[in-house]
Amino acid sequence: MANPYLPGWEYIPDGEPRVFGDRVYIYGSHDKAGSNEFCDHVLKCWSAPVNDLNHWVCHGDIFHTQPDRDHPADTDWTDQGNRLFAPDVVEKDGKYYLFAYIVGAKGCVAVSDRPEGPFRLLGPYRYTIPDEICCNGWFIDPGVLVDDDGRVYIYCGYERSFMAEIDSQDMTHVLDGTCIEHIIPCQPREEGGFTNTDTLFFEAASMRKVGDTYYLIYSPKRGSRLAYATSDKPTGPFTYRGWIVDNGVDYPGGNDHGSIACIGGQWYIFYHRMTNGTIMSRRACVERIEMLPDGTIPPVEMTSLGFAESLNPYEITLADIACVLKGGAFITEKSVFERVVTGIRDGSVIGYKYFDFGDDFSSQTMQFCAEVTGCGTDSVLHILLDSEDGEEIGQCAIGHGNGIIETTVRSVTGRHALFFKVTTGYQGWTASYFEARQLFELKQFVFTK
Repeated sequence: MANPYLPGWEYIPDGEPRVFGDRVYIYGSHDKAGSNEFCDHVLKCWSAPVNDLNHWVCHGDIFHTQPDRDHPADTDWTDQGNRLFAPDVVEKDGKYYLFAYIVGAKGCVAVSDRPEGPFRLLGPYRYTIPDEICCNGWFIDPGVLVDDDGRVYIYCGYERSFMAEIDSQDMTHVLDGTCIEHIIPCQPREEGGFTNTDTLFFEAASMRKVGDTYYLIYSPKRGSRLAYATSDKPTGPFTYRGWIVDNGVDYPGGNDHGSIACIGGQWYIFYHRMTNGTIMSRRACVERIEMLPDGTIPPVEMTSLGFAESLNPYEITLADIACVLKGGAFITEKSVFERVVTGIRDGSVIGYKYFDFGDDFSSQTMQFCAEVTGCGTDSVLHILLDSEDGEEIGQCAIGHGNGIIETTVRSVTGRHALFFKVTTGYQGWTASYFEARQLFELKQFVFTK
């Protein structure tokens, strides 16, 4: 299953992956395509078998701050402006607890007998933490840890972080005197340390325990990255260790939020990427990571792979799984059935990582076919291996109209990234208009022999 690993029409950012039993569940916010605001009033849940990560099932809406066509609101203190952001779900004593972040209103905890919900409200948080710390009870981006001894901790914050212990009996009461502020610093130290903005907290706290080490994953001041810090105690202090993934590398980036999970012995980082020319339409993505013996996690690049080890170039590839978009190109949704790469201009680059072309040395050439929507001018699609400046194996002319373009290219073996670079020799516009001219939209492509 490629990135995004959920169906292309589903927008689940801020993903918290949780393995319960023999399934992995993803909990997150819920965006809408082309929206001008983050999230909406519902939370959804998807899951897949741990031994078959290519088949995800939608469990529907699991919590609401507004009534909809099928459900009443689960909260009686929220109104139209109180959208749901970035939840977390943990298991304790056979029950599953949802920690909800409600914009502009007190957050809350809900419970279910099943990891997929639906969840029944327990109540808003009960706390004595000053409102200026917990933002009037919002408890922004709650990341929750049930430790091995049964104690429960919550980690929160926006532009400043804090943590506290929760009463493990009622799961809504924040224990008095347990709040610790600035578990990750939000400002450089006056002595001159912490010059790297990755060490400074912005948002998106998520806690995981791996062995005896506590990993706090978070979005740093450089918001397109997910960084992490570690400690030998759930209460810290935490030491910055590095960053894991950056959704803004050669791609229209934005805020990021996610966490790590071990599924079937393989570790992954779950995160999101932007679409629709906005930072408000985000889709769930995942990359394989490695946990080193010294506790570090080497940074990984964004790919088109998702849970797959390689993509098959001889199967149709939808254009919207691109992991490199430069020169104005971006992904947009035209309908629930169609998402394309649009905004393609002279010099745009569209990249996919990685395809396995196999080991067939008998063929000297192969055919490349793509479906495009023309925008009334001529251009050339250059087909390159491994980088935008890599070896060109062929090129394809793109005309004014819609339809299939095809060309013969050199046959390829082995595993490669695939890049398309777009050029046009069309003249006659002013410089400013020429730079803004969209040339075509890319829908899908395939190689054949």
